[in-house]
Amino acid sequence: MPTSDALQMAYDDGLDLVEISSNGAVPIVKIMDFGKYKYEQKKRAAEARKNQKVVGVKEVWVKPFIEDNDLNIKMKKVFEFLDEGNKVKVAVMTRGSKKVLARGKDAVPELFARIMEIVGDRGTLESKSKPDERTKSILIAPTK
Repeated sequence: MPTSDALQMAYDDGLDLVEISSNGAVPIVKIMDFGKYKYEQKKRAAEARKNQKVVGVKEVWVKPFIEDNDLNIKMKKVFEFLDEGNKVKVAVMTRGSKKVLARGKDAVPELFARIMEIVGDRGTLESKSKPDERTKSILIAPTK
């Protein structure tokens, strides 16, 4: 417990006696204006929130057997999202048609490889979907 001398000093100066640590045998206290401290702490937190950049995840859907022209149009949208600083999830829907399954299971990995080749150094591959998921996807993050 702080001594009455420290309490009297804080009271005389119009300040507060704030306990910093009570873990040890002797508690550590500090004389400060606690209201001012809380105000400054709130201001710092607001400034940090204002300066932080929120990274969104945008999604672009493609089909497994997309034509080159259609892919180029989709990639323009991907580049817009990356330039804005957002991550881009490129998803491929593989369910449904037997035609998709009959043409080969390598279509989606080849498409993702083509997409990453087009993206080049503008983005980096952050993650891939699990092999057993119905919808395959990759997450591309913008390079800094």
